[in-house]
Amino acid sequence: MTRHTMLLTVGLAIASFVAGSDARAATTDRLTAAADTLQALVNIPEAEKGVPQDLLKKAQCVVVVPSLKSAALGVGGEYGRGFVSCRRGSGWTAPAAVKVEGGSFGFQIGGNETEVVMLVMNQKGMDRLLTNKFTLGADATVAAGPVGRSAEAKTDAAMTAEILSYSRSRGLFAGVSLSGATLREDDSANKDLYGKELTNREVLSGKREWPADAKPLRNALAKF
Repeated sequence: MTRHTMLLTVGLAIASFVAGSDARAATTDRLTAAADTLQALVNIPEAEKGVPQDLLKKAQCVVVVPSLKSAALGVGGEYGRGFVSCRRGSGWTAPAAVKVEGGSFGFQIGGNETEVVMLVMNQKGMDRLLTNKFTLGADATVAAGPVGRSAEAKTDAAMTAEILSYSRSRGLFAGVSLSGATLREDDSANKDLYGKELTNREVLSGKREWPADAKPLRNALAKF
């Protein structure tokens, strides 16, 4: 190996290590942001337009996307990365990483970025999360989630949907339609979290230990 080739190889190895470190740091930051979003969700009193407590108690899984952004360069739809955890026994599974792509629902109060939480309400919806990709509104029924205590807010669509979706703007959550958006596995983020390639089905089986970086998210889920 020539000196030039050796230097090039070392340089590429360093660049790969730095890129990997940056990716892991970004995943950790997203975990913290997801915990903050979920904490805000459970902290808002139901009487003050919070998510009804009975829905939080019944949710089988929770998907948190701390930053859903409008797609750039004239491409319609939105894009975001987040995490999902499901109930297993008396606790919650370690988080599996997901991407949300497509759809064009618009944000609650202007802007080009919002936080999104999806409550997966039944086994059928949970089964969707075990696949590598599905579309909201086509493969899984989705409805804007109701807020507050009023019975009028709990529409038939919301009560029969597999997934209820919410977004947060200016500190308050409101139901938002995500029909047309696609949820898929985020393979690279799963590898960042667990040190190897894992499918969401493997992570959500409940057999994976919680990563240390995900402790804030686990604490927030415990309040469900």
